[in-house]
Amino acid sequence: MPVDAYCERTGPDFWSEPVNALTNVAFLIAAVLAYRHLLRQQSRPPTLVALVVLLIAIGLGSFTFHTVATRWAAVLDTTPILLFMLVYVVSFARHFMGAPWRWAWVAAPVFIGFSIGVNTLVDFGGYVPALLGMVVLAGITAFRRMYTYTRWYLGIAALFAVSLTLRTVDLGVCGWLPVGTHFLWHVLNAAVLYLVIRVAADRAANQLAGIGYPEYTRR
Repeated sequence: MPVDAYCERTGPDFWSEPVNALTNVAFLIAAVLAYRHLLRQQSRPPTLVALVVLLIAIGLGSFTFHTVATRWAAVLDTTPILLFMLVYVVSFARHFMGAPWRWAWVAAPVFIGFSIGVNTLVDFGGYVPALLGMVVLAGITAFRRMYTYTRWYLGIAALFAVSLTLRTVDLGVCGWLPVGTHFLWHVLNAAVLYLVIRVAADRAANQLAGIGYPEYTRR
């Protein structure tokens, strides 16, 4: 039996969710744009390249889930997203907080613990930790007087909040919008993931150039 969790799905057919399936191309476009941005940098840290690869995997996994719609396809859909978040917090610890790599990886289990705690308190589809996590990243950059990045993270968090809302209300709008709103989650989330990679890439380049925090103290 196919997983029937979205407005658009009307049966077990492969193309029963054509809009949800095809809008996953947004993730592939985002990956291309993110990689092109990385190519313009003097340094391409392995974690940032991994994020681009994971962005491609997110698009392919989501496409598989919205066509095949099986339990194993759901694993292909969610696993790259989880890995993306873990690799991103590691990259943040390295490039924004200046942690050595051996300590930067500690950010991954810390984020897992944070996510478990948040999801225990709030049942909102499992993505609230990612939203709150971006707010935390904004707070860290503000504390370190990196105000340009603070504004970026707050703006991206706002965009992600809209994206998450559209994902959440999908089943509630079926009566008057048969296609649902999940496809907009794909499009906006692709923009979110592109932007967080771009912000991290810019910071990594500035770190390599020896640009410190004072350059980002202008409000």
